[in-house]
Amino acid sequence: MDYQILKDSPLNNDYTSVYFANDHRDLFDRLDAAFAAEEELVCGEDERVPFAVWAQMRLSLGWDGGHEHDERRLAVIRDVIDRMPDLPMETVKQLWGVADRLMTWAHTNFHELYRLPLDATARLPYHERRDVLNHRPRWLAQYWKPAWEVLREPIGTLLTEPETDDPAATVRNIMWEDDAFARRMIEAHAARLAAPEVLPLLRHWNTATASKPSARWLKRAAALLTPEADEVIRDVLRMLVAHREVTHRHQYRGGGEWTETVFLRERTAVPLRGMVWTCELVDQPWVTSLLGDVAVTTGTGIGGTGANARSEKLANAAVGVLGRRGDLEVVAQLARVQAKVRKKTILAGVARTIGAVAAQAGLSPEQLLERTVPGFGLGPDGVRTEQGLRLAADGTVTFTDPSGKIRKTIPRSVDRELLAEFRAAAKELRKTLPAERFRIERALATERVWRWRDVCAFYLDHPVTGTLARTLIWEILQGPAGIPVRREDGWELTGPDGRRVQPGPDTPVHLWHPITHGVEEVRAWRDHLMDAGLRQPFKQAFREVYLLTPAEEASHDHSRRFAGHLLRYGTAKALLTERGWTGMSLGHWGWEYGSDQAEATRELPGGLAAHWDFHLDEHSFDRDGVGTVSICVSGNLRFTGADGRTIPLERVPPLVLSETLRDADLAVGVTSTGLDLQGDGDYWQSYSFGALSETARIRRDALTRLLPRLSIASRCELTERFLRVRGDLRTYKIHLGSGNILMEPDDAYLCIVPGGVGDQVFLPFEEDGGMLSVVLSKAFLLAADTAIADPSITRQLTNRRPS
Repeated sequence: MDYQILKDSPLNNDYTSVYFANDHRDLFDRLDAAFAAEEELVCGEDERVPFAVWAQMRLSLGWDGGHEHDERRLAVIRDVIDRMPDLPMETVKQLWGVADRLMTWAHTNFHELYRLPLDATARLPYHERRDVLNHRPRWLAQYWKPAWEVLREPIGTLLTEPETDDPAATVRNIMWEDDAFARRMIEAHAARLAAPEVLPLLRHWNTATASKPSARWLKRAAALLTPEADEVIRDVLRMLVAHREVTHRHQYRGGGEWTETVFLRERTAVPLRGMVWTCELVDQPWVTSLLGDVAVTTGTGIGGTGANARSEKLANAAVGVLGRRGDLEVVAQLARVQAKVRKKTILAGVARTIGAVAAQAGLSPEQLLERTVPGFGLGPDGVRTEQGLRLAADGTVTFTDPSGKIRKTIPRSVDRELLAEFRAAAKELRKTLPAERFRIERALATERVWRWRDVCAFYLDHPVTGTLARTLIWEILQGPAGIPVRREDGWELTGPDGRRVQPGPDTPVHLWHPITHGVEEVRAWRDHLMDAGLRQPFKQAFREVYLLTPAEEASHDHSRRFAGHLLRYGTAKALLTERGWTGMSLGHWGWEYGSDQAEATRELPGGLAAHWDFHLDEHSFDRDGVGTVSICVSGNLRFTGADGRTIPLERVPPLVLSETLRDADLAVGVTSTGLDLQGDGDYWQSYSFGALSETARIRRDALTRLLPRLSIASRCELTERFLRVRGDLRTYKIHLGSGNILMEPDDAYLCIVPGGVGDQVFLPFEEDGGMLSVVLSKAFLLAADTAIADPSITRQLTNRRPS
C-alpha cells in the first residue's frame, strides 16, 4: 500500500488511522507485499491488532468507491474475524473510522464494509460498545440513510442493554463511566443505584437532557421516587460537592504532551442533573442547603474561582430547583451563589429567581435578601446554648463547663444528635457570613438607602448580620453619623465625639463612606475605632479614596494610575473575578489572533462599565513556553456609558470611580511581582521600595494609630515609605507597600518569609491581602533579632553586618 496515496485517499481525514498506519509501516509494507504476491499473510501474536486495521483499510476501492470487493479482500476480513483476539476499544473506533470514511466516499457494500467493525464491537463490554457507537446512529440516520437502513438492526442489537447480576455493570450499562467522579460514584454507590427501589429512577435520571424538567418528566420522577432514592440523591450530591477537578496528561502521537482538566464529563452531568431536578419533589430538611452547595461548587470555576463554571448545566439546574421550591428559605442559598459565582448566565438566573420570589412577597430583591438571612437559633447576643454546648455567630461550637469556662473539647456526655445539629448549623453559619459581608459591602459601594426601622430589624437586631452591622458607621442622609449603640428604647447612633442621635423609624439612612467627608471627620472616626477596639468586617473608616489626579484630568478619558504593573496572572484573574470583573483571558495559543491581550470588564451602577486592559509582556513566551501564563501587564482603565461609548473620567460619579480604582489598587497590591521575596529588575526595585499606593498609605495611617499600643513601640518609627525597626544587631526598613526589607546603613536586602503576627495585635478592619499583618509580623521578629534562630535569616544578618 502506498502511504502517500493513503494520506491523499478517502482516509485522509481519519488522522488516527493514518498515524496508526505509520506507526506500523514495516508490518503494513510486508502485508501489502504478501497480498500482492498472493502469498500467505503471516503475523505474530503481537501483530494481530494492527493486522485487523490493515485488513479494514484493504477494503478501500479508491476515490471512486464502488460496490464490488475482491473476494480475496473479503476472505482476509473473514479470516481476521475467525482468528482475531478481542481488540482494544480505541482500535475498534479506528475500524469504524475507516469504514465510515470509505462509506462517505461511495463505498456501497455496507454489509462487507462494516462486517469487521460490527464483529469487533460485539466483543466489547456493553459500556464500551456504547462509547464506540456514540452518536453514530443519529449521524447515519440523518445524513447516510442507505447505510443506516443496513446498519440499523445490528447497531440496535449492539446497543440493547444486556442483563447482568453485577450492580456496577448495571450502573455502567446506564451511565457513561467517563470521568473520575463517575468512577467514584459507581464504586461507592453501585449496589444502591442498582437496587430495585432506585434503578428505574436512575434510568429516568439519565434522560435529563433538556435545559429544565418538563411537567411530564417530573410526574414520572414522582412516580418512581422512593425513600431509598432520597438517600442516594443526598449522598451522591454530597459527594459531588466535595469533588474537585482532575488534570490528565495525554501524549500526542507525534511527540509531546497536552493536559486536560476535567470536573465532569457531559454524560456524567446528565444523570446528576436528573438527581438535582428530583430534589424539587423531596421534602427533607437537607435539600435546600445541599442545593446551595451544589450551585456554588458547580457554578464556580476551576479551583473554586473564575468567571467560568465547573458545570453550568448543574449550577443552573440547582438554581432552577431552588427557585421552583419558592419558599423564603432558598433566598439565603441564592445569596451565597451571588457572593461566590461569577458566571454571568448563572448570575442572571439567580437574579431572575430572587426577583420572582421577591415579587411574590411584594418586596424588592434587596429587601428579600435581608429579610431571609437565617438566624440559626442564635439569641440576641449571637449565641445559642443548650446542654452546655455553645454555638457562636462566628460559626464555632464550644462547651461551657459547670464553672462557666468555655472549652473547645466537647465531652462525650453531650447528646450526640444535639452536637451534630450544632455542628451542622455552624457549617451553614460559616457559609452565610461571607455572603452577608459581600452583600453589605456592595450596599456601601452602591449607596443604598434604608429606612431606620429596617436597619434595626434586619441588620442591628439580627443575630448573624448584626455581628457585622453593629461595627459599621451609619449615616442619616444630610445628617450626623454614628456607630449603633443599643439603649433601652432602641438603637442610637453615637458619633466619635460621644454625641448621640436616635433616628425616627422612617428616617432615611445609608452606610457612611469617607469619600463624602472631610479629612478631620475621617481622622476622628479612625481614632475612635482604635480607641473603642472596634474591628470592622471590611474597610469603612479606613477605606481608600481615589480622586481624579491632574494626570487623569489631562488624559481625559482613561487612567494610567495602575498601568505598567507586572502581575501574577492567575492570582490577579481570580481576585478580579471574585470582585465582579469578567473577560480577563490571556494565553499563548494564538498571539496573531490577539490571545496576548485581554480586557477585564465590570458592570457598574447607572449603566456604566469599567474596562481595564491587560497584555502579556514581551518576555512572557520565553518564560512560560506554551504552558500556562504566569505574568501579565496592566494597562489603561476607562469607563463606558450605557451606549457603550467611552466617557470622560470627570463624568464618572466620584464614588463609582473611587471603588473601581480601589479594585485596581487591590489587584496590584496583592498580585504584583514586586511583592516577590527574591526579584530583580527595575520594576521589582521600584515597586518593592518606591512610592506608596493609596492602599499602602491607608496601611501607614493605621500603623500611626497601632504603633503606640505595641510592646515594640519604642523600637519603631514611621517614615514616609517605611516602618523603621531598631533591633540589637541592625536597623531595618520594612516597606509599607511590598513588605520587603532593607538593612541600614547600606540598604542591603533582607529576605524573610512572612509569619504570623506577634502580640495578637488588634487590627481595625478585616484585611484584603493581609499586608498589614505581614509588616507587623516582620517588625516583631526584627525588633528581637538576637532571638532569631532561623539559619536562612541569621546567615544574612551575619554576612551583611556592618563593621
